[in-house]
Amino acid sequence: MTAPLPRGDASRGRMLLAVLLVGGFLGLVLLLAWGVRQSDRPDREALPSPLVGRPAPEFSLPVLHDAAYRVGSEDLRGQPYLMNVWGSWCPACQVEHPVLARYAETKRIRVVGYNWKDEPEDALRWLEHFGNPYWVVITDYEGDAAIEWGIYGAPETFLVDAEGIVRWKHVGPLTDEIIDTVVAPMVEAMESGG
Repeated sequence: MTAPLPRGDASRGRMLLAVLLVGGFLGLVLLLAWGVRQSDRPDREALPSPLVGRPAPEFSLPVLHDAAYRVGSEDLRGQPYLMNVWGSWCPACQVEHPVLARYAETKRIRVVGYNWKDEPEDALRWLEHFGNPYWVVITDYEGDAAIEWGIYGAPETFLVDAEGIVRWKHVGPLTDEIIDTVVAPMVEAMESGG
């Protein structure tokens, strides 16, 4: 059996508990306010990637339309390309697909499809239904090459220059605004040697 606390110690304990609760509540409010401000940033989905500014990972992956044929990083060098990670299982990929198709029609840059963790039949059926805006579609059924790229979801998009250097990464669906304000100016700068 414990002895009761003297009356002064009990009130100090309650006061300390109240201060800690109020302080924790204020800290939580400040953290939430900071998070809301961060979500208003237009580039919130342009995640920093350790690949940006570095050579794209070496890979050699089968082509969706002919698995006997492979395309690798060496095959893509010499011209910039926009690599778009997608899957038939990805609802957000359907949202971004018309945007990507419109941009691919401009033929300003090769748009490479990176079909990730998808069954070939499902991917082919998806492209048949929604259209194929890609210059080529490579497949990573097991997701092994995706690890080197730092891919953890779909859609994701990478802009790679003619020398094979990753210049930009975007997580989430592309929008017309992102194409107009980020991708197109970067591609134009690449074309003019900037």
